[in-house]
Amino acid sequence: MTWWAVDVRTTPAVRDAVSAWLVARTGQAVEERDDGTVVSFAENEAAAERLVAELRAARPEFAALAADRRALEEVDWTVRWRDGMGPRRFGRLTVTPSWTAEAADAATAEALTVVLDPENAFGSGEHGSTRAALALLERHLAPRDLVLDLGSGSGILAIAAVKLGAVRAVGIEIDEEANEVAERNAARNGVADAVEFLAGEAGALAPLLGPAEVVVSNILRTVNTALLPAIRASLAPGGLAIFSGMEEPEAPLFLPELAAAGLAVVDEARDAGWWSVAARRPE
Repeated sequence: MTWWAVDVRTTPAVRDAVSAWLVARTGQAVEERDDGTVVSFAENEAAAERLVAELRAARPEFAALAADRRALEEVDWTVRWRDGMGPRRFGRLTVTPSWTAEAADAATAEALTVVLDPENAFGSGEHGSTRAALALLERHLAPRDLVLDLGSGSGILAIAAVKLGAVRAVGIEIDEEANEVAERNAARNGVADAVEFLAGEAGALAPLLGPAEVVVSNILRTVNTALLPAIRASLAPGGLAIFSGMEEPEAPLFLPELAAAGLAVVDEARDAGWWSVAARRPE
């Protein structure tokens, strides 16, 4: 049987939503490329055509998306998506999928290794926005910090925070199915007792869970901007907010919003065209 790839050219505004829809529709992981293309797979040409038609009909903002279909060589694509995925280092921290030798080191909370497989939740360490957020988290997290992870997805940032020394991490995610994935990942990494995932709106829940020393928001620039008042309210005096999910050209648009919210930039990270920023609340 010849499988087909469906290459969907997205924009930052809809990329995460397209990926989530494709994963939910096909039950398979997608490939997210640095140029914004999201790649899904179908068992034959007719199925690929149906997938494109259903995607465009699923939401108004998907209707105009360009999508190409191409036949693939006859290999087992249920495992081929693993190719190119391996351990990644973020300072002291290693993030790895479960099929590598490094994965054996992740069973305890003390191990500075996070095992995470892509499922139907965003955040595997393979996306530039996640990598940039991890880099800032590793640089600035202090022992015994309380961490809030807004839009926690797979739980990678909350789990990494505990591995790096946080006393507790709480993820807030609107997608309850993503929380199920995150809870499995926390258990796999031996941190289930220190990580909690809540379903709901981050803007409403975050201020109730603070004050936190660190708040991470790896979402979109427009959402990050809307969440600024809630994030500032949830931070302890002197606390740090890490914002990701934004492309490099968006930095000049978001930096004035940070200043208006009374948050002072202390660090930035860039990865494959994605930009993250760490900003501190005054003491």
